[in-house]
Amino acid sequence: MEQGYQVIARRWRPKQFDELVGQDHIVRTLRNAIETKRIAHAYLFVGPRGTGKTSTARLFAKALNAEGGPSVNPDNDSPTSQSIMGGSCMDVIEIDGASNNSVEQVRSLREECQYAPSQCTYKIYIIDEVHMLSTQAFNALLKTLEEPPAHVKFFFATTEAHKVLPTIVSRCQRFEFRPISDAVIAEKLSLIAQAEGIEVDEPSLKAIALLANGGMRDAQSILDQMISFCGSKIQESDVLDVYGLVSAERIAQLARAIGSLDFSGIIAMVDAFVEEGRDLYRVLLNLQAYCREALLDAIQHKGSTEKLGPALSTESVMRLLDALHRGEASVQKGLSEKVNFEVVLLKAAEESRARAIDSLIKQVAAAGGDSAEKKKT
Repeated sequence: MEQGYQVIARRWRPKQFDELVGQDHIVRTLRNAIETKRIAHAYLFVGPRGTGKTSTARLFAKALNAEGGPSVNPDNDSPTSQSIMGGSCMDVIEIDGASNNSVEQVRSLREECQYAPSQCTYKIYIIDEVHMLSTQAFNALLKTLEEPPAHVKFFFATTEAHKVLPTIVSRCQRFEFRPISDAVIAEKLSLIAQAEGIEVDEPSLKAIALLANGGMRDAQSILDQMISFCGSKIQESDVLDVYGLVSAERIAQLARAIGSLDFSGIIAMVDAFVEEGRDLYRVLLNLQAYCREALLDAIQHKGSTEKLGPALSTESVMRLLDALHRGEASVQKGLSEKVNFEVVLLKAAEESRARAIDSLIKQVAAAGGDSAEKKKT
C-alpha cells in the first residue's frame, strides 16, 4: 500500500539538536547537561506555538536514550531513535494534557512510573499543554514529580505558563522558547524550498515569515499550502492573494496618507482593500509595524521622520501608534470591520496632529515667562 503524503512540518522536523533553529540558548543548555551528566528529573518548556517545544522534548528523550548511554549526537538510524521520533517507543510516552487531565489518569501514570523501562535507559513522559491538567491532577502529580524513580524523567510543554501551578513550576527546570525571528524563518524556508525543488522569491519568504508570527511550524504549513496553490513557483502576489495581505509598498502608501492627513486617500485605499478581500486586521498590524519602524527612525535621527511625512515628530508618531493599538479590538471583533477600520485610521491621523496637554502648558508657561522678562527690561 502506498504511503500517504507527509506534510513539510513533519518531514522537516529536527532530528538532531543542530537542526533546531532559533533556540540556541536552549540547545546549548541541554547539550551541556548531557555532556556533564547533570540531568534534572523534570523540565518545563514554555513558549508560543510552533517554536519547537515538543520537538525539543523528543530530541532530548532521544539523546538520553541513545545506545551506549546519553549522547548529544545519537544515531538517527538506530531502532530506538526511530521509534522515539516516530512516537511509537514504549518508554517515551507522549500525553496530551487537554484530553488526559483527570486525577484518575494522573494516578494511573504515577503507578506506571514505578516500572522500569523495557528497552531504554529512561522512561520519559512528555506532557503537552500541561496547563490543561486540573488542579487535582496537578496535586496528584506533586509527590512523584518531587521524588521520581531514578529511571523516570518528565518533560512538560505549555503555551500558557501562568496556568501551571507554582508548586509544579518550582520542581522543574524552566526553559523559555522565544518567537523565531522572521529572518531565521525565511532562511529555513529557503533551504526547504531548495530541497523540495520549489522556486520561491525573497519577498514571498518574508511575507510567509511575517504571517507565521514567530512560529516555524506555522511557516512550514503556510509554505505547504502555497506549494499546493502555486505548484513549483511561488511569487509574493500569490501569498498576498491567498492570505488577504497587502504589499509593503501599499502599507507605506497608507502610512503616508495618514501622516499627511489625506482623508480621501485613506478612504479610497480602504475601499480598495475591501474590494480585493484583504484582511483588514492584518493590514492594521502591518501598519503598526511600519509606524514603529518610523518611530525608531525618528528617535535615531532626533527629529521628524520621512516615512510618515516631515511634519510628524516622535511625539506625533507615538500618539498615532497609540491610536492604532487602541483600535485593534474594534477591528478584530467589531460588527462592521470596514467602518471600524476607517474610524481607527482617521482617528490616528487626527491624533497624530493633536498636541499633548502637558506640552501645551509648558509652551504657554514658557511664552508667559518670556513676555514677563521683556516687560521688566
